[in-house]
Amino acid sequence: MKTAPGASGLIMNEPLLWEKGKKGRKGMSIPAADVPLATPEAALAGAGPDFPDLSEIDVIRHYTRLSQWNFGVDTGLYPLGSCTMKYNPKTNEKQAATPAIAAAHPMLDDEYVQGTLRIMYELQQYLINITGMAAATLQPSAGAQGELTGMLIFDAYHKSKGSKRNKILIPDTAHGTNPASAALCGYKPVPVASNAEGMLDVETVKALMDEETAGIMVTNPNTLGLFEENIRAVAEIVHAKGGLVYGDGANMNAIMGIVDLSKCGVDVMHLNLHKTFSTPHGGGGPGAGPVCVVEKLARFLPIPHVKKDGDTYRLDWDNPDSIGRVHGYHGNYGVLVKAYSYILSMGAANLKKASQLAVLNANYIKERLKGALHLPYDRPCMHECVFSDEKQHELKVATLDIAKRLIDYGYHPPTVYFPLVVHGAIMIEPTETECKEDIDQFIDTILLILQEAKENPQLLYDAPVMAKRKRLDETLAARKPCLCG
Repeated sequence: MKTAPGASGLIMNEPLLWEKGKKGRKGMSIPAADVPLATPEAALAGAGPDFPDLSEIDVIRHYTRLSQWNFGVDTGLYPLGSCTMKYNPKTNEKQAATPAIAAAHPMLDDEYVQGTLRIMYELQQYLINITGMAAATLQPSAGAQGELTGMLIFDAYHKSKGSKRNKILIPDTAHGTNPASAALCGYKPVPVASNAEGMLDVETVKALMDEETAGIMVTNPNTLGLFEENIRAVAEIVHAKGGLVYGDGANMNAIMGIVDLSKCGVDVMHLNLHKTFSTPHGGGGPGAGPVCVVEKLARFLPIPHVKKDGDTYRLDWDNPDSIGRVHGYHGNYGVLVKAYSYILSMGAANLKKASQLAVLNANYIKERLKGALHLPYDRPCMHECVFSDEKQHELKVATLDIAKRLIDYGYHPPTVYFPLVVHGAIMIEPTETECKEDIDQFIDTILLILQEAKENPQLLYDAPVMAKRKRLDETLAARKPCLCG
């Protein structure tokens, strides 16, 4: 490795604005009022907020310095596994900001928003075609709400059959929101242990599936970055007992354009548009988690649903079996537009290629690092690869030390200590948007850190030493968090 992207250059300190401001400073000149002041002024407006007095340059430097403390995907490689922090083409932002789109009021009559409804309808159709399902809703505002919507559909379906079900099977390689979503709908999550290959075991599922179980929630590819090869056999077992199969589509970016989920036996699934379909992810939102279903479950989808009659688009409210609304209006519409723009600009061939490149990049990292880091499942991975710190135990160096040292070299750390089935897990997802040179630089940096662990482990114990904030006491932070700012 010749250079690393990180350096120990200027790190600007910045006080609170109230500490920075001085009485009498002004950042703008306001014209004199041409109407008389209300009397008494305080009776109408109160005493007024305690805003600091700041000059224009005070304000500009304050927000510029704060922005330099942040690290985002536009700054550098963001290798978070199961989060797909990939670069988002700026053209998608431009389309979503188009005034006719951004300013459209959600309560306008259908006839005045035909273009808006067309985007929603066509996006529904694209997602249906990509997944192989029969119908879709765009309402859920994130993956977890998509899961909740799916569980509500499970419940509505079983009630329509006069069947009372109270359990859901949850593999130990599922995303952490899966059991929470099931529990919110009154189901008891039943853990399902994966086999030695890190995948669902058919016999284990058969032993757990009964007439009181509503179905199973499967993350595929799972959180180990492995494709669930037994998915069809598992689906047959669940269906034979009258259950449904939920597919967590958060990792669709590994199989988009390649796998037909309906042929895998999936009945309901959500998609994280803010991951696979290149709309911004992180910082708490906004996101989008559309839900796709097979034909027999279409009647339970949230209302309203966009339909097309001839050349006219409309919102259909006439669905007595619907689970109702799960989001105000029509979902996080701006995010939906970004995904729509991405799909149109990529086309079918390039959507498939994106999946292939994501898998290629992850397998390249896996092969180059498996000699230096422990690889618990040495088999072809999908979009992400999972290592552990087992080889560093004798050096008394842990996953957290490696992650913190990466910060000194200018990298956001990968996901650590997840999935829980791998002790000391290090989960890396390069995405399809990173070139080989940048991936090689990241790999070389990890190898350099592992060499430091052998020669001078104290460097890792103290890391990060170049960041704005040094190593935190994470136990204290968890038990006694400082929430005052």
